[in-house]
Amino acid sequence: MSSAPPLRSALPFLARVDGVGQWLSPLGLRVLLAWEFFEAGLEKLHGANWFADLGDKFPLPFSLLSANVNWNAAMWLELAGGIALLIGLGTRYVSAALFVLTVVATYAVHWPADWSGVSELLQGYAITNEGFGNYKLPLIYLVMLVPLMLNGGGRLSLDRLLARWHASPAPSKADATAWGAVLFGIGATVSILLPVAGGALAVAGAGLLAWHRARGSSARPLVNA
Repeated sequence: MSSAPPLRSALPFLARVDGVGQWLSPLGLRVLLAWEFFEAGLEKLHGANWFADLGDKFPLPFSLLSANVNWNAAMWLELAGGIALLIGLGTRYVSAALFVLTVVATYAVHWPADWSGVSELLQGYAITNEGFGNYKLPLIYLVMLVPLMLNGGGRLSLDRLLARWHASPAPSKADATAWGAVLFGIGATVSILLPVAGGALAVAGAGLLAWHRARGSSARPLVNA
């Protein structure tokens, strides 16, 4: 009696596991990030404003704002953003805002002041600052925020519940406009830390947007999600 190959028989089960992942994977990211950002906001709420001690370390346009404005903006974004992530409300937009906040915080507090090469920069991938920065934790947060920005809060979220009240969206297609917008947004933000790499991503994104606009709305999708 013949039997199906092991790989073929495993695929339906793995597909079901993918379905479970759509519930649990985003939830795990949301709960952990919600706690971290909310805790940071609480510390600011009950602590003294030390942003004035940073002087001109904030990047533009935040360097144009007062320390008090930056402090309160960061505090309320962390508090409100933490709650929003926990319940899965506006997950994509909140994650994008927290992504920008984390990049700005990394630049002002955790990024090495001077580095002349990749080897020196990598020494800052640490929890404690030994003179080369300590951007390990914020980098981990940034990586964790990316799937929430791109995929949303998952099935166990208020976003999903609210989406049920609207018509089902068409199958997602990663066309040039989507790729361009994502690359430009992430690249422009990352350029605060890495001007060349971030700028290259932003230019690539802008190029895709311009190409797709010139080509017209009938452009074929690059990748089918």
